[in-house]
Amino acid sequence: MVHDAHDPARDDRDPVREGRKLARSFGWLAVLGALLVLGGIVGLIYTGAATLTSMLLFGWLLLIGGAVGLLHAIESRGTSYFWLAVVVAALNIAAGLVVIRHPEGSAEALTMFAALLFLTGGVFRLVGSVVVRGPQFGWTLLQGAFGLLLGLLVLFDWPHSSRYVLGTFFSLALLFDGLGLVAIGVGGRRIVSMVAPKATLNGGTGTPPKSSEEGQERSNN
Repeated sequence: MVHDAHDPARDDRDPVREGRKLARSFGWLAVLGALLVLGGIVGLIYTGAATLTSMLLFGWLLLIGGAVGLLHAIESRGTSYFWLAVVVAALNIAAGLVVIRHPEGSAEALTMFAALLFLTGGVFRLVGSVVVRGPQFGWTLLQGAFGLLLGLLVLFDWPHSSRYVLGTFFSLALLFDGLGLVAIGVGGRRIVSMVAPKATLNGGTGTPPKSSEEGQERSNN
């Protein structure tokens, strides 16, 4: 009887162990989703703090992105797009500094911009749905009316609306993204738990021996 030498790399390719690692990864994904859901709920309760947090986060992202872009421009000096990259990086850095130093004023400006986007998008959807009258006429008309109404509500309550509009949007984004991660994590763990038991058959190969004679022949070999 010939015994195969122990291969340490075979343990790393053990399907049971790999399944446990995958299930653990899905578990951490679900935990991250739960934290995002919790942050979204807290943000919906404290919309003012969520607005300031989102503006500070936006400002730091602009500042860091501008710094990285400036370093990349310095590394690529001598190229044709050097000065364009420097100008874009400088604008990002300047905008980031302004947003960080004046988060409330920046929130008012972005809220006005968002209201104008809702208004123009709602008007275009309403006019397009009436003119085209396609198969999605009712749905497009409803979207246009909702966007127009939302833009008017935000605009009529401006600048007071800047205290809660951006925070509400930011919190809703966290909430829905967290729910999506929780669904992926829980569903992934469930799929792994359904597939993993099959991999334990016949020493991890996934298929049992066809008969006792075949198993005897394998042991003789």
